[in-house]
Amino acid sequence: MVEGKKILLGVCGSIAAYKSILLTRLLIKAGAEVRAVMTPSARDFVTPLSLSTISKNEVLFDLFREDTWSNHVQLGRWADIMLMAPLSCNTLAKMANGQCDNLLLAVYLSATCPVVVAPAMDEDMWLHPATRANIEKLKAFGNHVIPVEKGELASGLYGEGRMAEPEQIIAFLEQHFFFSKELTGKKALVTAGPTHEPLDPVRYISNQSTGKMGIALARELAQRGAEVELVLGPTAIPVNYPGVHVIPVQSAENMYDACVKLFPDSDIAVMSAAVADYTPVSFSSEKIKKDSGTFNLEMTRTRDILMALGKQKRAGQILVGFALENHDEVSYARKKLESKNADLIVLNSLNDPGAGFGFDTNRVTIFEKGGAEIRYDRKSKQQVAKDIVDRIIKLS
Repeated sequence: MVEGKKILLGVCGSIAAYKSILLTRLLIKAGAEVRAVMTPSARDFVTPLSLSTISKNEVLFDLFREDTWSNHVQLGRWADIMLMAPLSCNTLAKMANGQCDNLLLAVYLSATCPVVVAPAMDEDMWLHPATRANIEKLKAFGNHVIPVEKGELASGLYGEGRMAEPEQIIAFLEQHFFFSKELTGKKALVTAGPTHEPLDPVRYISNQSTGKMGIALARELAQRGAEVELVLGPTAIPVNYPGVHVIPVQSAENMYDACVKLFPDSDIAVMSAAVADYTPVSFSSEKIKKDSGTFNLEMTRTRDILMALGKQKRAGQILVGFALENHDEVSYARKKLESKNADLIVLNSLNDPGAGFGFDTNRVTIFEKGGAEIRYDRKSKQQVAKDIVDRIIKLS
């Protein structure tokens, strides 16, 4: 995590500079300390006042101001990471050739910390041989380059050259610099999201799960070095994290089939999806019409994924289940831990405010096979994922 880390953000003159505001906000929200340095032309795209207000630190841009003269040395020693986002084609060329005509370049050339760059430019500029050569020079100097994305560009064209989104930039920093890799070489299976149990071509039965908790767990496991297979039910949340391979599914039966297939090769399995307990007995190939004032629906139990994996579990595998309850929570969680042959059960209570479906926060209690019961305060779901993975690692 970037919590407690010192990030020196360099902002160059690019239309993508507007993303630096969101990037700063997300870094601050995650607990990082951010100081920003801008090139003179960057001020044409985003104001120093915006960045200083969000970062709560003065934004520097003038190399020759008397009170900032020595900052080019101090800042490069203060930071854990120097992050150039966006990196313009012009500043890239200057970095590659050791030029020093503004404060940001002076800081770069004095930096003793790792330097990470997120390029942003039009596709033709990005693909030009001079730019490709400059990128290779930066890499040869030991700098880290975040891959550009493909999409709509400021020119109106569609192609490569978009700066990575702020969330992806933070994920890159965490993945490459701020996480120990205790789970390197391990394979993890994670389920997330709801399932859709179809009634007819346009209707289905589901629940209010968004998949946020399971996606956070997949990301956390990958950041700790695991190779993650994420079996993901229908959700609007995009998932694009290094080390996470998404297997999209729709129904409980789809999810069951995927998990049973993947589990034998998994070292860790975390069943966090909100799988439907019942599914319609029959499916109507035509849309069901409103023919009467009542409608009877016959349902049948879905197959229990956690129980099936618990029966298959071999020595050395770690199996984690979730329990969402609103009464007799502890009793149900302990019963589930034993009956499903799980190693951990993570209990969510519907009685806790700011926890459960749809929230960005969660409050959990972890029950372990050995009898331990660990209660946590309400936290962001990414922080909760960290707590859960910490417990998994202790069992590994």
